[in-house]
Amino acid sequence: MNRAVSALAMSVSMLAFPGFAYAAASSDTADASACEIIVTAQNQKKIIENAPSTRVEVTEARIATSINAVSVEDTLIYLPSLVVRKRHIGDNFAPIATRTSGLGTSARSLIYADGVLLSALIANNNGNGSPRWNMVTPEEISRIDVLYGPFSAAYAGNSIGTVVNITTRTPDRLEARASVLTNVQHYSLYGTDKTLPTWQVSGSIGERFGPLALSASATRTIANSQPIAFVTASSTPSGTNGAFDDLNKTGAAIKVLGAGGLEHHVQDNAKLKAKLDLGAAMRLSYVIGLWRDDSRGTAESYLGNAVGQPVYTSGFSSGIYTRDALHLSHALSLEGTSKVFDWHVIGTVYNYARDIQRTPTATLPAAFTAGAGNVVRQDGTGWYTIDANGIWRVGADGASTLSFGAHLDRYTLASNRYATTDWTTALQGGLKQASRGRTRTSAIWAQDSYKLTPQLIMTLGARYEWWHAFDGLNFSTTPALNVSQPERRAQGFSPKVSLEWQPAAAWRARVSFGQAYRFPTAGELFQAITTGPTLSVPNPNLKPERARSEELAIEHSNSGGNVRLSLFNEVIDNALISQTGTLPPAIGTFSYVQNIDRTRARGVELAMDQRHLVPGIDFAGSVTYADAITTKNTVFPAAVGKLLPSVPHWKATAVITWHPSERIALTTAARYASRNYANLDNSDIVGNTYQGFYKYFVVDARATFKLSDRFDLAVGVDNLGNDKYFLFHPFPQRSFTAQINWKL
Repeated sequence: MNRAVSALAMSVSMLAFPGFAYAAASSDTADASACEIIVTAQNQKKIIENAPSTRVEVTEARIATSINAVSVEDTLIYLPSLVVRKRHIGDNFAPIATRTSGLGTSARSLIYADGVLLSALIANNNGNGSPRWNMVTPEEISRIDVLYGPFSAAYAGNSIGTVVNITTRTPDRLEARASVLTNVQHYSLYGTDKTLPTWQVSGSIGERFGPLALSASATRTIANSQPIAFVTASSTPSGTNGAFDDLNKTGAAIKVLGAGGLEHHVQDNAKLKAKLDLGAAMRLSYVIGLWRDDSRGTAESYLGNAVGQPVYTSGFSSGIYTRDALHLSHALSLEGTSKVFDWHVIGTVYNYARDIQRTPTATLPAAFTAGAGNVVRQDGTGWYTIDANGIWRVGADGASTLSFGAHLDRYTLASNRYATTDWTTALQGGLKQASRGRTRTSAIWAQDSYKLTPQLIMTLGARYEWWHAFDGLNFSTTPALNVSQPERRAQGFSPKVSLEWQPAAAWRARVSFGQAYRFPTAGELFQAITTGPTLSVPNPNLKPERARSEELAIEHSNSGGNVRLSLFNEVIDNALISQTGTLPPAIGTFSYVQNIDRTRARGVELAMDQRHLVPGIDFAGSVTYADAITTKNTVFPAAVGKLLPSVPHWKATAVITWHPSERIALTTAARYASRNYANLDNSDIVGNTYQGFYKYFVVDARATFKLSDRFDLAVGVDNLGNDKYFLFHPFPQRSFTAQINWKL
């Protein structure tokens, strides 16, 4: 693996130097229709946020040409430093990891689609805190803009890691599209040996009727997954055979008894968009999105008795479940433009209209078809946001651009568990457990970008936020608990400063600093810990995280693309991470979310995108080195100096696309990450096992053929080398994709 990452690093470094020799040209002059990932300064885009951040843009053309994208999170997998933990097609829990934060810190990133917040800031984990990517499909994307770091006052402190802005198409004339896709994975590990097919059908139509533009889209996905869990024990149950010998993540010998969470998904996504021009300077827009999921998880035992019948232990029950979900999103916005002033007001709502998961508690195999169980409902969970922003361009040639705004949001967590006498039906008994709570944040912000000289731009910004947590409740019948949590209030001031120097048209250097407060989510505040016969809430008074981030970015552009070198540093005080500690009032040692005194992450990133590197060949790639560690931890000193969970030292990507003709594109892409750890003290010494975090080197390939002006065909392979690796869960093995697209 070291040779692999070294080769990627050398390729990026060597290929970067030819770009320095070209005559300088502004990236604004590049062909916008080309297949591209552009790394450039955000202030080239005259948008209200005017973010002085490193930005990466993924275009519709790049997605179609280079990525085997079955769902929208696939479109980000080759971007610098980013890792999306998508366990399989149809996965509902796919958090994003960044330069400095791991997969369990979902609340450190902001994901938007047409202004609708998809980040589930009800929690900060890789479960129900994962972004609601499923509200968007790859076919409707116009472009995706990714910002790195909390350097823009326009975004909340949750932008510590990244901000992802997804923009979907708005028709200017009649357009229609349809797509049919299939994916087949063959998965073989331990006693599981299965061929797992997926089908997807999507379509869209749009038209403009004078000042009114309307569009509608729909997608259905039917997917089958590999196991997402394995059932293990210290020994083989008496009277059985078939278990596999292995080691757990701490190096202890275990027996692998079977697999759980083999999922079957039927998912529907639908969206309706309307945009009305109210004259030359104003536009009114409305977007409604719907996502429905019907999922089933089952288990497979490797154990057999003397007559060959399968044997199940109690550990298999958690891998068997059903989920019935219906989520809705709405966005209503009004915007206006003029020569010197632009403004934008948007309100969004995301609602878990129905979200029900059923699991058995009865003994298997009888429980496959009936028996006692639990019903967990998250109906009523959701959030709303309101933003009013403006930008005022002052002076000749926009010497000063003053942007400002106000923000309000509210998040509601409603998780209720009920008993049922038959988990396979709609029967629902009495309430057994409940975790509920709300948070609200209001903010004002302002940011001024001023040209000190034609070559020097100073950006100063500030954001002030007021946070309130309330209506917190933890309830349980067994063990007994009924606690109304105290209200919490906090506030924070976040200054931002950036200085950009452009010594020549092709060169720019930018140094940025930003402070950001990331306030606790309801899920972190109102967590509950079972301690034998009792249930307790360890700390409803968690402090907000305070991040101080710096970046020095040097960029070079030419007519074919860009090269960027970034040095970054981040210090977080009171970092909110799950760790081992004594549960108050000193009743034992458990793992739960706590404030860690301080973490520090620093590193270097080299990224490049070069179209026509040689005639007909495009290249994009990146190499990132990060040293992200705990620097102070009074509760758990063993973690000091150790890598933060799921933040490896090395990440690298490379994408090479060959255009042998105007109608054919052939792509090979690679992703690499060095050794990860799950435990804060890095005590999980075995990575390639269930619940371990391992290194990986994954090679993908894609070929697209334009059959006619209306039809194109794509075929691809993911994980060409069939790398078998774990990021806590087992990840997909080699899979094949075929897709045919039609457009009017």
